[in-house]
Amino acid sequence: MAGEPQADCLFCKIVSGEVPATVVRETDTTVAFRDINPQAPTHVLVIPKVHHPDAASLSAAEPQIAADVLREAGAVAADEKIDGTGYRVVFNTGSGAGQTVFHAHAHVLGGRGLNWPPG
Repeated sequence: MAGEPQADCLFCKIVSGEVPATVVRETDTTVAFRDINPQAPTHVLVIPKVHHPDAASLSAAEPQIAADVLREAGAVAADEKIDGTGYRVVFNTGSGAGQTVFHAHAHVLGGRGLNWPPG
């Protein structure tokens, strides 16, 4: 069921502490940790502690928690000192967009030039 931890979800296991991660921030509703395959000098994932398969379903079911994820993305950027030079927040939704873990999450990327369009 949406919102409930899923036994086969990597990010739910990180939230529960079952799988280790390099956590950089944590709130009552979110966890932020370093990506294990970074695409930029700063690459941190911000996830809600509740399970929703993607950003669209999270925002529809729990808009306040979706807002918490975005707020924490900004806090991560400030902590990582990339807020002044620019950073990107990315939500991949669906396998065609590159989503590989089906638990809503934001990528916070920065510390280098980020070209547009991404590709």
